[in-house]
Amino acid sequence: MITSRANPRIKQARALRQRKEREATGLFLVEGITHVAAAIEAGAQVEYICHAPELLTSPFAHELLERQAARGLPCYPTTSEVFESLSEKDNPVGIIAVVRQRRWTLEGLTPEAFRFGVALVSPQDPGNIGAILRTVDAVGASGLLLLDGGADAYHPHAVRASMGALFTKPVASATFDDFARWARQRGYRLIGTSAHAGADYRTARYVLPLILLLGSEQKGLSPEQIALCDEAVHMPMLGKVSSLNLAVAAGVMLYEVIRGSTPTLPSSRISEEGA
Repeated sequence: MITSRANPRIKQARALRQRKEREATGLFLVEGITHVAAAIEAGAQVEYICHAPELLTSPFAHELLERQAARGLPCYPTTSEVFESLSEKDNPVGIIAVVRQRRWTLEGLTPEAFRFGVALVSPQDPGNIGAILRTVDAVGASGLLLLDGGADAYHPHAVRASMGALFTKPVASATFDDFARWARQRGYRLIGTSAHAGADYRTARYVLPLILLLGSEQKGLSPEQIALCDEAVHMPMLGKVSSLNLAVAAGVMLYEVIRGSTPTLPSSRISEEGA
C-alpha cells in the first residue's frame, strides 16, 4: 500500500499532468474505469496502474486489476489521500493508468490506409481535440493531424473526451508547411472551412483521399492556408451566433463527407506499420 505522496511512482504520475513531462517521458495519464479498460482492450502499452481500494467499488474494475496483475502488470494500491493527489476529479472512482504514447509521423501515414482524416491548425482546447477524435472514430475516418502546435492529444481532458478513440486512431503532429508538402505529394484533396468561403459545405466535392482542414477556435484558417485548399466551404449561420464550436463544426463536416464521399469510405483500420 502506497501511503506517501512522495513515493516515486506517485510523483511521476502527478508530474504527467504537465505537458512538459508528458513530452519528455512519452507517458500520459488515463483515469477512470471506462478509459483504463479501453486502453487495455486496445493493446495500449500500460506501464502501471494506481488504484485506491477504498474508492474503487466496481466489481468489473477489481476483476480488471486482478487480470492485469496476473499478467505481470504492476498495480499499486494507494490510500485515498494519495490517490486524490493524482486525480483531477472531485469524486474520483479510484483508478489511474500510466500509459506510453504512440508516436505517429506523417511519413508513416499513406493514402491507402489514411484515406480520410481531419487536420487542426493550432487547436487551443484539449477537450475539442478529444471530441473530434471521438467523432473521427464514430464515422470510420482514419485519424487526426495536429498542425503548428496548440493543445496536445494526451492532455487529460483530451484523453477523456476521446472516449477511447485515442487508443485506436493515429494522431500525428507536424508543422503546417510539412503537412502541405505531404498532402500534395500524396494526392490528398484538401477541404478547408471558413466563415468567408463562398461555397456551402453541402455542395463541395468530397473525393477521397481527403483531409478536412480546420483552424483554431479563435483565429480559424489564415488566407494563406485557405489558398492551399482545393475547396473552401462555410456552414450557414441562420441564428444570431456567428460560428460553431470547433468540435461541433468538425462533426457536421465529418458526417457530410461520409454522406457525399466518392468512393465509399473503407472500414478497414490503418496498419500498425504507421506507428
